[in-house]
This record gives sequence, structure tokens and C-alpha cells, in this order.
Amino acid sequence: MANNLLVFSASPHVKAKRTTKHIMIDVCIALLPACIMGVIYFGLNAFLILALSLLSAVISEFIYLLICGKKFKAIIKEFDFTSCVTGLLVGMSIGTNYPLYAPVFGSAFAIIVVKMLFGGTGKNLVNPAVTGRIFIFMSFQTVVGAWLLPSISAIGEPAVNTSATLLESLLKGEISNLSNLNLLLGTGVAGCIGETCKLALIIGGIYLAIRGVINIGYPIIYIAVTGLFTVALNGFEFTYFLPSILSGGLILGAIFMATDYTTTPNTTVGNIIYFVALGLVTAGLRQATGMETVSFAILLMNLFVPLIDKFVINRPFGFIKTKKTKGGV
Repeated sequence: MANNLLVFSASPHVKAKRTTKHIMIDVCIALLPACIMGVIYFGLNAFLILALSLLSAVISEFIYLLICGKKFKAIIKEFDFTSCVTGLLVGMSIGTNYPLYAPVFGSAFAIIVVKMLFGGTGKNLVNPAVTGRIFIFMSFQTVVGAWLLPSISAIGEPAVNTSATLLESLLKGEISNLSNLNLLLGTGVAGCIGETCKLALIIGGIYLAIRGVINIGYPIIYIAVTGLFTVALNGFEFTYFLPSILSGGLILGAIFMATDYTTTPNTTVGNIIYFVALGLVTAGLRQATGMETVSFAILLMNLFVPLIDKFVINRPFGFIKTKKTKGGV
């Protein structure tokens, strides 16, 4: 066989039609319901933020590869939509109270610094979208105005105060008058564009589970542990459970960020440890700081993944544990 017919690639070798591109397209589809609801709730400004964030991520990847000497046609051919997912997640995880240049810088930072400088898709040490969100939070907090309410008011209840998110009020011990239905639908809740409508995020998560992109059990573990530990930290008041899991960015982070293939453990037991720890860290940091900490918790736990993989490993196929005999033979 001629050498030009051979394909050389690093392991693992999987014989399947499904590629990274197909998986990322599925993730983009799963994000669409929450993006659409964000635009419906927050209007044109939300659309601009999402569009700028997406374009910034894609353009940043193209520019980086062009500077590295890659041909434009090759970039188009190998484009795997990972930058689209990152751009959408960065835009979804900020509010319309942020200036329009914030998502541009946040997505560019996520793609160039967190992804491309470490080798591109699959080489990043931490989740790019999570890091992009943290970059925006730390860089532009001083120019952020009050949180804006969605255009669709709460069902049967007054809208929440725009000076703080619902989660921040909850962590101060102020149980909102908004019903759990309002929290699920995002009606009357001030917050980030893609985090507000939890129902849309859940629909996206179900789609990914049906498509086999994620194991839905892992996000459920993360969400449940966060809610239960929040209850424990507040004197076992179970009225905190649903508001704590339906507020903030927990569901967005649990389904679309914490399940990133590159930054999660390689084994089932390792993943269970990882997602349980994520829930404990998220609830603990929320309680300690009085603010949303999902992104920080995911970033922190990403750094522990290599350690988990070092100590939690699968037994090789056919492995038989040797029995020690008397005398050490």
C-alpha cells in the first residue's frame, strides 16, 4: 500500500463515524433553547452579546492558526466547532448589564490563552468557557451596572430587585417571593442571559443525553450534592434546596461546562468523586462568599483531575490480583 494512503494519528483509535465536530454541533444545538429564551427575555442586547462572543471566539481561533502558518482552506476543513461552543457559553454566562466589549475580550482570552496556547482542542488544562467567564468577571466588574430584569414578568409575583441576583439574596438568608415555577422558567429573575431559563437548559441536557454526548447522571450528582449541602449549611432548612439549584449558573455549569471531556476524569469512579466534590465545593464557596461560585469551583476541580486520574485507574482487561502466600512467595 502506498504511504500516501496511510493515516497516522495518536491514540486512542476509535472506529466510528462520530467526530469531535459532530459532538460539538450537538452541543451547539443543545444550547440553542437557552440562547433563544435569553434573547426573548433580555432583547436585542442579549443577541448582540451572544453574537459578539461567538464571532470573537471563532475569529480568534482563525487568526491564531493563520499566524502559526496554517492555510485558510485547511483551517476551514478542520474546523471542529469547539470555538462556537466556547463563544456561546461565554456569552450566555454574563448578563446584559455588561458592556458589549466584555464578551469579545472574554472569548478571545478563552480561545487564545486557555485553548490554543496549550495546543488546541483536547489539550487545554481547564475549561476555556469557565476561564473566559472568570476573566470577564475579574476584568470588567467595576463597569457593570445593575442586573436587568427580563421583559417577561414573574408569574403571579413581583419581580426581584435588580441590585443583586436572586442567588445573592438567597445566600444572605432572604428567601425570594418568586415561586419555584418562576425560577424554573426564569420569569421575573434578573441574571445572566443563558442561565435564567432553567427549563431550556434541562431540555438541552436531555438532548445531549439522548445523543450520547453526556452521561446525565453526572450533572444530576453535581446539582443534588450542591442543593443538599446548601441545606445542611443552612441548618437543614429544606426550603433552600430548590431555590439553591434553580438559582445562579449551577444548571448551566453542571450540564455544559463540568461535563467537558478534556477536563473530567477518565474513569466512572473518578467522575463520581469529581462531581461530588464539585457539589461540595460549589455550595461551600457560595455560602462563604455570598456570591455565585460555580465557575470558580469548576476551575478549581479541573486542576485536581490529573490527581484523580493518577489514583483512580481502571484495572487492565484480564487483570487477576495475585494472592500473597506465606513467606512472601
